[in-house]
Amino acid sequence: MSVYTELTTQHFETILKDYSLGKLKSFTGIAAGIENSNFFIDMQSGERYVLTIFERLAGDELPYFMRLMKHLATHGLKSPDVQVRKDDSLIFDFEAEDGVKQGCIVSCLTGETLDFLNEAQLRSSGEALATLHIAGSSFDEHRENPTGFAWLEDNIKHMQADVEKAYGADALALLNDELAYQKGQSVGGLPKGVIHGDLFVDNILFEDDDVSGVIDFYYAHDAAYAMDIAIAINAQAIVLGDDDKQRMAVFLEGYESKRPLHADEKDALGGLLRLGALRFWVSRLYDALYPRGGAMTQTKDPEEYRKKLLLHRM
Repeated sequence: MSVYTELTTQHFETILKDYSLGKLKSFTGIAAGIENSNFFIDMQSGERYVLTIFERLAGDELPYFMRLMKHLATHGLKSPDVQVRKDDSLIFDFEAEDGVKQGCIVSCLTGETLDFLNEAQLRSSGEALATLHIAGSSFDEHRENPTGFAWLEDNIKHMQADVEKAYGADALALLNDELAYQKGQSVGGLPKGVIHGDLFVDNILFEDDDVSGVIDFYYAHDAAYAMDIAIAINAQAIVLGDDDKQRMAVFLEGYESKRPLHADEKDALGGLLRLGALRFWVSRLYDALYPRGGAMTQTKDPEEYRKKLLLHRM
């Protein structure tokens, strides 16, 4: 989450007129994350919500995410519930300086994000991811992967000269070599369904050692469940330390306590850990090389995922 579009008190009050949430008390921009503009909004009733202005997503994609979040919140996953406007819609329009943007308001969950997860928290996170996959299995809408192979190839091709200039010839060679390796892999036959696609530590809330909520579903799409597991392991369990194998194991123990993995999913996990590391290394390289402006923005270090890719290639 970030803030690229700045809102005033008057803006919030105008948006809230179309909801039955009460009167605004205060608001605060949320700096964590990188995709949309997000704000905590506190109401005079004492309730807190999160208001999001969408910066990148196309308007025709938003109904999918709103309905998915509604579905997950009512099918057993601790996740934000999209608030309904007075006309029964889930999305509002906002006249920003750079054009009309769309947004939504969701319930604010209890708990806090953590920079580092202990083993008990990793186990609980694994359970939560399996719960998400089970809850999403009855969702009847579909979305293609927005960061699939075509996206990888296009971005790596676009960045060739700039990666070599900024990060060196070895980094460029690694990018191209890993892309070539991944072209030879196939995961088409693995169990699949709705995946989160971005379950980093800043998208999962905890109360003590237990998950209290999963947030930020705007990378959700249909893919192999094992891909989601790989993304989450890279983001949460792999800290480039001596305990990484044990941390991976406890995450998987938590996951399999809710949804046991198939043999082919276990076999594919090593390659998917590499693919997940490549995907996020590429996106971080792009954001670092071609940054966007914003009032409160956060660019994440590409080198973290280069190192994670190298770890999985050993």
